[in-house]
Amino acid sequence: MLEPDQTDVKILKTLTFDARLSSRQIAKQCDISIGTVLTRIKRMEKEGIVKGYAAVLDHEKLGYELTVVTELTVSKGKLLEVENEIARLPNVTCVYDVTGLVDAVIVAKFKDREDLSKFTKRLLNIPYVERTNTHVVLTTIKEDFRLT
Repeated sequence: MLEPDQTDVKILKTLTFDARLSSRQIAKQCDISIGTVLTRIKRMEKEGIVKGYAAVLDHEKLGYELTVVTELTVSKGKLLEVENEIARLPNVTCVYDVTGLVDAVIVAKFKDREDLSKFTKRLLNIPYVERTNTHVVLTTIKEDFRLT
């Protein structure tokens, strides 16, 4: 796999801010040819750098009032199995393998406390999950996975 160069990064930044732009518009913004844009995007898709295209949503406007960060402790070397199971659960937006006192961190969004309660109880019922510690986000200062 090739390391993305400055031109690739320009294209990626442009795409992450508006993936609906045409190749012509991207080429103009990046000051490169349309052919270069098409070739590089195709290569980055093939290499898995670009995994897909999605809209950036305002979850609160969709009724997801609660964002939680849950720390997870898993026993008996079953971390990847547990993380993969959690990644398939509805409402889960991120699953991270981490260093430190806990094994994983999960980010999830919920419409109300009842949904959060059901989720937490479901986590605790997964085999090998020893303990959870859930933090409710009070204010979101920044939530943006785009390159800047």
